[in-house]
Amino acid sequence: MHITLENRSGGSCECCSLAPAQFAFTVSPKKEDPQHQVALCDNCFTDVEKLEKMDHWRCVEGSIWNPEPAVQALSYRIANQLKEKESWAQNLLDSVEIDEDVISWATSNQSKQLIHLDAFGNTLENGDTVVLTQALDVKGTSFSAPKGTVVKKIRLVHDNPEHIEGKINEQTIVILTKFVKKN
Repeated sequence: MHITLENRSGGSCECCSLAPAQFAFTVSPKKEDPQHQVALCDNCFTDVEKLEKMDHWRCVEGSIWNPEPAVQALSYRIANQLKEKESWAQNLLDSVEIDEDVISWATSNQSKQLIHLDAFGNTLENGDTVVLTQALDVKGTSFSAPKGTVVKKIRLVHDNPEHIEGKINEQTIVILTKFVKKN
């Protein structure tokens, strides 16, 4: 843990204050820098991504008032994720006034990640190899890609989970995921 973070936290967990801080947790999507990190104990660190220990996370009712933006952002993020299950979390969010930049930081990771699936429900990732499950006419060209064509090193279209990009006959084209099978 960086000395700046250690000094700021006084050696205690900045979330629960119940145990010594052992880990520097970077509040995404920021960089690994002490001003973007929160000093956490083992208990908080192991559950911060899963949030399974509901009663434990009531500690954010106190930590959200910390003057450090990173601690506020993490506390807000935890309360925001628990607000559907825990009424205290919604009450906390309603009662606290936090800078809009901190709220944006806290909620930036909560936009849903788009998942690209092939015709059989397999998750596709950048760099995968796929096979066409049917013949496709390639718009804007004079060729068609036959069923069984192998497309290597695909790229996911970041804003549309139904599209991928790949090269066929040395030409990059957009392919619908419903017409491919992960190889």
